[in-house]
Amino acid sequence: MTRSTFVYVTYIRTTSERLWSALTEDAEFMKQYWFGVRCESSWKPGSPWRMLYPDGRVIDSGEIVEADPPRRLVIRWQNQMNPEFKAEGNSFCTMELQPVDKAVKLSITHSIEREASKLIGATAFFWPQILCNLKSLVETGSVVLTEPFADN
Repeated sequence: MTRSTFVYVTYIRTTSERLWSALTEDAEFMKQYWFGVRCESSWKPGSPWRMLYPDGRVIDSGEIVEADPPRRLVIRWQNQMNPEFKAEGNSFCTMELQPVDKAVKLSITHSIEREASKLIGATAFFWPQILCNLKSLVETGSVVLTEPFADN
């Protein structure tokens, strides 16, 4: 089967431990770079995972497939808001953190076993904005973008 994949790599001046915390454990920090959205999970393999709007509506849900702090996180991810995306089934988001000099290389790979996935097409739009905000927030203390998906 053909796979649809989106890959994004950035370098963030921080430690692997701090970046892991920003990606998983620090819900208030997460809401700043995710435009108010938060993720809930115990971040252990097999545990449920979900992403919520501030009003509590579930955007995405799934399960933690792999967690190796502070190096690698794999999430089974299914959209719950858009019927077309939900019908595509489960995607997988892999986050890999690798120390490089005074920074951490963060690689995000979001993929699904489906040709021409609309979900993966959408991730190519939203991941760069979220990760831009994450990088800026970690390095400077403030986000770059305040309006979610402004150029959509």
